[in-house]
Amino acid sequence: MTAIYIDADACPVKAEAERVATRHKVKMYVVCNGGLRPSQNPLVETVIVPDGPDVADMWIADRAVKGDVVVTGDIPLAAKCVASGARVVRHNGEMFTEANIGQQLATRDLMADLREADPFRQGGGRPFSKADRSRFLDVMERETRAALRD
Repeated sequence: MTAIYIDADACPVKAEAERVATRHKVKMYVVCNGGLRPSQNPLVETVIVPDGPDVADMWIADRAVKGDVVVTGDIPLAAKCVASGARVVRHNGEMFTEANIGQQLATRDLMADLREADPFRQGGGRPFSKADRSRFLDVMERETRAALRD
């Protein structure tokens, strides 16, 4: 049975994911450390995990399997979910796959090393845009359909 897992603490596309879950009648788990207003949608379950490093990530990684869709920007979580066969979508609509997850992890580690070496280096990428939101919705729709066929 397909499920959608949302790494929700910093997720800007929860509403879009919920629209897709509702359209396909798929259970969606919104996993966070708290502070989110629960959805009234019966298909959406808000899971509040204890505070602590990567507790929400571990909850998702322990459950996501082939046929599920995971929405996250967290690269280590994405790697675990890809390894378990889940389809993993970044908030901007980019996919994490077996073909690109190694490079994504290496780039993440390199950037962490650079920030550590130069404490004045400012991180951050480009702002989240309407185009990112639209691309996410298209990819989420496509990947949910594919997951339902898995």
